[in-house]
Amino acid sequence: MTGSSNIQPSRTYPDRPLIGVGAVVIRDKKVLLVRRANEPSKGLWSIPGGLVRTGETLEEAVKREILEETGIPVRVHDVIAILDRIIPDQKGRILYHYVLVDFLCTPLSKADPVSGSDAEESKYVSMDELDGFELTTFTKGVIHRALNTLSSHEGANIYLKKGLK
Repeated sequence: MTGSSNIQPSRTYPDRPLIGVGAVVIRDKKVLLVRRANEPSKGLWSIPGGLVRTGETLEEAVKREILEETGIPVRVHDVIAILDRIIPDQKGRILYHYVLVDFLCTPLSKADPVSGSDAEESKYVSMDELDGFELTTFTKGVIHRALNTLSSHEGANIYLKKGLK
């Protein structure tokens, strides 16, 4: 990373969209989720992620964010989604505006996640358990895109059984 800056743009009422990254991390057919400690969607479960810093590549940002929020180092694979997340306030003004790049990742460690910055809690959740977690429609959509990406890979069963343990 070069030219990194600690000056952060305002997340609320931004004058331009902010670039963020997220990751669907899969281990043993379970997805890594974090309970958000901050707005937007504070208290809801989500995939780990955050803002890209100046001078940081998308891959560096997603690795850093997952490590900060969960303590899990990852290998970054495919881009699974590029999405807009625009949230207006009650008066219709733009409260949050993110352009998000979400990746499929696999953990480089079998360690259990440990919640860090921006995460109240973190854990691996089986696909069958997802409905029991309070997820936004947005998060559910990204997870399903990741699963579709996996199933579209040639030899996806081998990938699921061997590559994502």
